[in-house]
Amino acid sequence: MSTVQIDRLLDTVIRLGASDLHLSVGRKPTLRLHGGLRNLDTKVLDSDDCVALMKSITPERAQQELQEEGSCDFGFAYGTEARFRVAVFRQRGDMSLVLRLIPNELLTFDQIGLPSICKELIRRPRGLFIVTGPTGSGKTTSLATMVDYVNQNLERHIITVEDPIEYYHYHKTSVVNQREVGVDVPSFAEALRRALRADPDVILVGEMRDLETIEAAIRAAETGHLVFATLHTTGAAGTITRIIDAFPTNQQAQVRVQLSTSLIAVLSQVLLARVDKPGRVACYEFLVVTPAIANLIRENKTFRIDSAIQTGRKFGMQLLDDHLWSLYQKGIIAADEMIDKGKDPSELTEKVHRTGGSVGRTELDSESD
Repeated sequence: MSTVQIDRLLDTVIRLGASDLHLSVGRKPTLRLHGGLRNLDTKVLDSDDCVALMKSITPERAQQELQEEGSCDFGFAYGTEARFRVAVFRQRGDMSLVLRLIPNELLTFDQIGLPSICKELIRRPRGLFIVTGPTGSGKTTSLATMVDYVNQNLERHIITVEDPIEYYHYHKTSVVNQREVGVDVPSFAEALRRALRADPDVILVGEMRDLETIEAAIRAAETGHLVFATLHTTGAAGTITRIIDAFPTNQQAQVRVQLSTSLIAVLSQVLLARVDKPGRVACYEFLVVTPAIANLIRENKTFRIDSAIQTGRKFGMQLLDDHLWSLYQKGIIAADEMIDKGKDPSELTEKVHRTGGSVGRTELDSESD
């Protein structure tokens, strides 16, 4: 049997513009292409193939972690073509790998359709800007675009803390230092503590994954730094609630006050399959913290934030479902896709029926009802 070569697989990922490559025992190498899965025309992988593929790309330190923890993550550059973020894990005693393609070129605001008010907000000298959404929704790409905009247009010292480093940023008008958790620094919280001593203007926190990191990010934003951070939440109001709930009850009132003064904006995004052409399109919910919204946060009335977003259109705000609806009306996404990703599926379904459209249901769906 011919062996499967990692280089040929990675070349295919880049050539076809796939977002991920899945390598699992008992299946052919599989690409995630425009959101769907597609098998490559090679042999079905066996246990030895997966171990060999893992060893060909995994650095020594990550292999050590894999031995001890049963999984590891790392990033690596593939020539000048691209970078990959890799997750290796054991399952049923075998090795599985998922490689995410991180393109080398940074995209512009217009290319990814980010709300244009973002440009004004990221010129601010201090505050917390949170980008949220499920895994694979393009958070990293949006943040990389914003960091690159600062890097090109403003004189700032930017420190990023990532696990692993995804997009590489080079010094332009700003100075950029990128620290990788597990390589350059032991943890996000430690990196943030140290960053404050390094005369930063802008700090990017790859993920606010524990209370210590959330606290450090809020503190950094309060003390006069612009902090970008990500969270795996959906919706702007839900993000604020989630941050506050991470704290012990006796600290929550104080955190509300801190957030009401330090939070600048929450950008919540999802990626959808397009129907007008191959590819995917990003859909955004965008909250800009105005004095009125700061009041709602302080007074623990986050349930009223959605209606405040609706009335805040002149500040560039929008609700996820409104953006989904406009993409659907323009014929960019299908009704099913809109309803799957929407926050209020029944309301969206109702709107489709009211405007004479139909929501396609396959036999599979009706059987599972």
